[in-house]
Amino acid sequence: QVQLVESGGGLVQPGGSLRLSCVASGFTFSTYTMSWYRQAPGKERESVAGITRRGGSTNYADSVKGRFTMSRDNAKNTVYLQMNSLKPEDTAVYYCNAEHPVFGMNYWGKGTLVTVSS
Repeated sequence: QVQLVESGGGLVQPGGSLRLSCVASGFTFSTYTMSWYRQAPGKERESVAGITRRGGSTNYADSVKGRFTMSRDNAKNTVYLQMNSLKPEDTAVYYCNAEHPVFGMNYWGKGTLVTVSS
């Protein structure tokens, strides 16, 4: 059974930091590209960051460049999103996504809520 379980969300003040984690199971994690998406209230889901299968390359949305860092640990079947200098506009539900780059299988977690507010 495929599972992606996010954790680490919560309430943080502007300028603060959070580290999100996503633990995967039920598929060969190291063969999937991984991404973080977010969806703010009343808005469409948007891509935040992505990482290649071995972690050698990452990409980020312009809105988070220089503030967010995505990483993965294939030995632990886990991806992380380190979020620094958080802004109120970062408030959203953050979702973990796995996609096989060849066969196209695509999986989603249930999300973790991040609220940035004073």
